[in-house]
Amino acid sequence: MPKYEYTCQECNRLFEQYFTFEEYGKKKVTCPYCQSAKVRRRIGRIRVAHSEESRLERISDPSAFEGIENDPQAMGQMMRKMSKEMGEDLGPEFNEVVDRLEKGQPPDQIEKELPDLGAPDTKAGPAGLDGD
Repeated sequence: MPKYEYTCQECNRLFEQYFTFEEYGKKKVTCPYCQSAKVRRRIGRIRVAHSEESRLERISDPSAFEGIENDPQAMGQMMRKMSKEMGEDLGPEFNEVVDRLEKGQPPDQIEKELPDLGAPDTKAGPAGLDGD
């Protein structure tokens, strides 16, 4: 059921109403605060669904990578944005690295301070299964 946003022209308060497409335009809308019928519909934010392919195209724009190797903060911000676009939690190690980059720490220093970063789990067997 769509949500419609309104502003009351009497008390200037914002409110929402839910109507089916059939009901919209037929039901009288009144302010729930002052019961005035002098209301104006507001245009709310529009959400656009993107395919995975279009999200990947957007984040792989070459211009987004210009000069990034010399700017740890920009690199961290770009990595966080890419992670959000992918919609996946890449784990605490990834978040640690991105946090450090966003604070301006150079990548080579991060590698020195986190020597086990990205190392395979030695307790796991083939394909990440327990060796037991």
